[in-house]
Order: sequence, then structure tokens, then C-alpha cells
Amino acid sequence: MDDLDQFAPIQTPTARRPLLGLTILVVEDSRYACETMRLMCLRSGARIRRADCLRSARRHLQVYRPSVVIVDMGLPDGSGAELIAELAQATPRVGVLLGLSGDPETEVAAMAAGADGFVPKPIGGLAMFQQAILSRLPRDRQPGGPRALSDEPISPDPMAYRDDMNHVANLLEDGCDGPALDYVAQFISGVARAADDSQLAEAAGRVARRRAEGRVTGDAVQDLVRMVQDRTTRRVAI
Repeated sequence: MDDLDQFAPIQTPTARRPLLGLTILVVEDSRYACETMRLMCLRSGARIRRADCLRSARRHLQVYRPSVVIVDMGLPDGSGAELIAELAQATPRVGVLLGLSGDPETEVAAMAAGADGFVPKPIGGLAMFQQAILSRLPRDRQPGGPRALSDEPISPDPMAYRDDMNHVANLLEDGCDGPALDYVAQFISGVARAADDSQLAEAAGRVARRRAEGRVTGDAVQDLVRMVQDRTTRRVAI
């Protein structure tokens, strides 16, 4: 079924709330990144639903058909490209299908899988978020008349960042290696960049680079573990 009540009146988008009437499914494993998009949806008039992995997203989509789906390319149980390909070929097709990642190199995979567009993390602001969706909607779903581009700041709850750090701290304490370590490095790098935590982003990038080069990563991993632990105990202010 559609994710909107079939008996509810159709909500008309306005210049101030250009995404009014839309329901957006965000498939994103970072609570900090998802909180950012929740606030952007709230400012824009859209409703948001969240899935934190491929399995959860597929379960949701068995029941509901959102207007827009935004899929992170790196998820704990697989690549977001898998879900994008499924949705791109489904009938009826989702109205707007976007890839999302802090790694710009994944844009190629998202578009090849059938995405309508790609949103880089950190998201450039409210106006960029709105335009990424509006530019791919049919004209009758867009607000009429001129629309001021908002530069309104979006500030997620810092506790969401700490929750993400607790999540990866648990994974690192379990001694993850191989693909699991690749996932952790990618996750930390994306979240750290979104939170403007350049030191942690660089540490995660160092692990990823050494993994890609096939080099020993013990010291780099230990540095990453220490920095994540610092953030879980709030010794580093974000």
C-alpha cells in the first residue's frame, strides 16, 4: 500500500514546505546522518521513515510504498546498490530513488544500479537536500511560484553522534577484521565528516587506505579504537 492514508486529502507543497505530502524512506545505518535528514524533512514538510539495513528496508517495502527512497551505499548487511537495483526495476517504481554516501566514488555504482541521482555526505544544506528531490519530481508535485533557497542551519543532536560512536566501539571491541573492518572504517569516515570531526575521519581513512593496499593495519586500527573510545566517553567535544 502507499505510505499515505488513501482517504486523507492530498497535501499541496508550498514555497516554505516544498516536500509537503511526501513520505521519504531513508535507508541509513548512522543515527547522526539520519537525524540530520529527519530535521531536513521536518523543515521541508515531508514525513520520514527509517531503515538501518537492507533487511529492514525490504521488510518495510513489503507493506508500504514511500514517495522517495534515499539509500546509503554502505550498509551493515550489504551494498545499497543492491536495493537501488531492486527498486529501479520494481513495478510500480518509487517516484524518486537516490543514492547516498560519504564516498564520492560510489556515485558510479548508484547510478549504474538505477538511481535517479546521488547525494554526497555530508549533505550540503537544506536547500541542496530539497533540490535533490524536487528536481526529480513531476511538475504537479512541485510547489508553484518562486521559492527562496533556505540556508537555515541544521544541527543534529550531538547524542546521535555519540550513539554512532558507541555502535562502532562495540564492533571494534569484538575484533572485527576483513570486510567487517572495511565497513567500520567506511561508517566512521562518513559519520566523522558529517560531524566535521576531521581527526577521526582521517584516522578512519588511514585504515581504509592500508586495507586497500594490503598492508598491516594493527597500529592504525589501535589509533582508531582509541579515538572512538575518546568520543564515547565525551573527552572530545564535537
